[in-house]
Amino acid sequence: MKRRPEPGGVGWNEYLAEGNARQARKRVTADVLLRDAAGRLLLVRPTYKEGWDLPGGMAEANESPTEAARRELSEELGLDIPLKALLCVDWVAPHGPWDDLMAFVFDGGILTDDQCGRLRLQDEELSACTFFEEAGALDRLPSRQRLRTAQALAALKDHVPRYLENGIPMW
Repeated sequence: MKRRPEPGGVGWNEYLAEGNARQARKRVTADVLLRDAAGRLLLVRPTYKEGWDLPGGMAEANESPTEAARRELSEELGLDIPLKALLCVDWVAPHGPWDDLMAFVFDGGILTDDQCGRLRLQDEELSACTFFEEAGALDRLPSRQRLRTAQALAALKDHVPRYLENGIPMW
């Protein structure tokens, strides 16, 4: 049996790296709630799945959720903005071929008319981006995203971030 090295001693980092390599990994998504001056929500239409979605996407290895959200906004819409606040974190159970994931939703604030006018699809992952009234936006989202987005909107109104599991607040 291999002897465990002393903390901080020779072989300690290798010992920790071996344990790290065996631990579970979680996928992370980072989406952004963006509104125009009229309060309408920006939705995007991905080409790789059905329906509409909030702008954002998957975090890359060792990328924070905020970095992922800002990178996705830049890559997909040519938008470089600061994030205002965390609205919710949603643990999503395994579904279809996918393992579980952690979904973050951030407040991107209200875009100026100039920013709205400069929105451009930057890559082939999106076929459209459009602002919708709140009810119309929610109706266009798949059920999983609809629950999460409704909770993010509630957090935006009462300034209380939410922890969700499958879109349902845990407290």
